[in-house]
Amino acid sequence: MTVDLEPGHRRPEGADRPEPPEPIPPRPSRSPDGRDGRDADTDDPTRIAWLVAGAAAIAAGTALGWDASALGAVVTPPPLIRAALVGGSSALGVVLLLSALGRLADDPPEAAVPRTSAERRRDIAGMIRGVRLVFLAVAALAAASGWLLGHPLPLVVALVIAGVDVLETSFLLIVVALRSRD
Repeated sequence: MTVDLEPGHRRPEGADRPEPPEPIPPRPSRSPDGRDGRDADTDDPTRIAWLVAGAAAIAAGTALGWDASALGAVVTPPPLIRAALVGGSSALGVVLLLSALGRLADDPPEAAVPRTSAERRRDIAGMIRGVRLVFLAVAALAAASGWLLGHPLPLVVALVIAGVDVLETSFLLIVVALRSRD
């Protein structure tokens, strides 16, 4: 395609106008009871599971820290199992960290679906999930160091890190979901 320009013209007409902003999709209409037609439990049914998992990790870390015989059995399993636990925890930590970096860099999980600039700017839930993955990676690497060293403290710390992080980010995600409906 060619454009014939008269002498003195530098660009096609209208090229100096700014591009129109991307349209923001309309919010869903609210029902008479004040909700937008979606139930909080049907949006993300794993919210309660994450809360329970976080509480269970904190409880397990606390119980493990108080019972010396159970702690010894978990910290120093047979050498082959211990090596597998170190390798598996290290690999899990690296995978979680890479996933977290991708999420925090705002890489969409499904590359085929382009997102609008408003969605990229306001993906607070995605950022919170990315932070969750960073802390879970730290917990996995702490667990790996506990099995590698044969010392219980890193394992208890890993359970507490994972538990507190999962509880905290689950509450933050619930708040974000509630605030986005207002």
